[in-house]
Amino acid sequence: MAVEFIGMINTREYSEIRPPEGEAIDRDYIKLISQTHEKAGFDRVFMSQNSTGPDAILVTAYAAAATEKVKLLIAVRPGLMSPTLAARKFATLDQLTAGRLAISIVTGGHDSEMQREGDFLNKEDRYRRTDEYLEIMRRVWTSEDPFDYEGLYYRFKSAFSDVRPFQKPHLPLYFSGASDTAIAVAGKHADVYLSWGEPLDQMQDVIARVTAQAAKHGRKPRFSISFRPILAESEAKAWERAEQIRERTIFYREEAGLPISDHRPPNVGSQRQLANAVRGERLDKCLWTGIAALNGGAGSSTALVGTAEQIADTLKDYYDIGVNTFLIRGFDPLDDTIAYGELISRTRELVANHDARQG
Repeated sequence: MAVEFIGMINTREYSEIRPPEGEAIDRDYIKLISQTHEKAGFDRVFMSQNSTGPDAILVTAYAAAATEKVKLLIAVRPGLMSPTLAARKFATLDQLTAGRLAISIVTGGHDSEMQREGDFLNKEDRYRRTDEYLEIMRRVWTSEDPFDYEGLYYRFKSAFSDVRPFQKPHLPLYFSGASDTAIAVAGKHADVYLSWGEPLDQMQDVIARVTAQAAKHGRKPRFSISFRPILAESEAKAWERAEQIRERTIFYREEAGLPISDHRPPNVGSQRQLANAVRGERLDKCLWTGIAALNGGAGSSTALVGTAEQIADTLKDYYDIGVNTFLIRGFDPLDDTIAYGELISRTRELVANHDARQG
């Protein structure tokens, strides 16, 4: 099975070691980072969503206009927009991009983040709402006739859309969330389940849990894992770079008044990353938890450290247990995107050779 590589675009260049500067939207940077991903061989680029930043749908449309073939993944927070309107918006953009679009369902792990948008449901209720949300969107995308719907969170009369997705029967749905409730909803709806960076043994457990839930609905999702590769021409230089990234992260977090220890993250995904940092700073072949320990496992914090050959070999290990999608982004976003071209090529070659041997 072919592997998929997803990169991440932002509206200006920033990371844990690059504080944001200037306006929230840098049009030239969006164009450059999108085209750089396309040239490096990424299959898809991801645009995240938060309660204070630019609108992900509009940014993704702009990135689509700046590129020719790289596919697109938009983070979507159910509850902030009617599912019937969302279905039409995404079907419209999928048509305008000739089938390049997918959506990533982010139900939201931080109550404070959601409350900025006026969403005061607790996490368990948000996932129940997400279940209804995705059921409605799918019906809007596929129903030949107007339909009525009455659930716990949504009620519609004669819901219908004249615009259908370019992709049939509907857009691919990526889904994240590590709690038991999240995994139950993922099993029902996810085409691709997204996990933050986990050691191999834990990722095997995640795959087993999601697969078991999906089997209840006759479904077989694919699996994605997220890492922050730290590349260099030698293993020693890669670890030296990792230490430099740690030092700069500490400096900028302290400068911003952010903690570097004693974290208490509310969402399960961050808790798992932080627990792995306690388990060990270096796990498996080259998994590094140094940044997760500093930022409380916020976002995708787990790194892989080494040469392109070493990290490709590690990604192949994940492929062997059932992962075929890798969401990777760097601490130096633009330069790392360029460097990842070699990593992508090496990984594809390893996977192709493996599949050929398997017949």
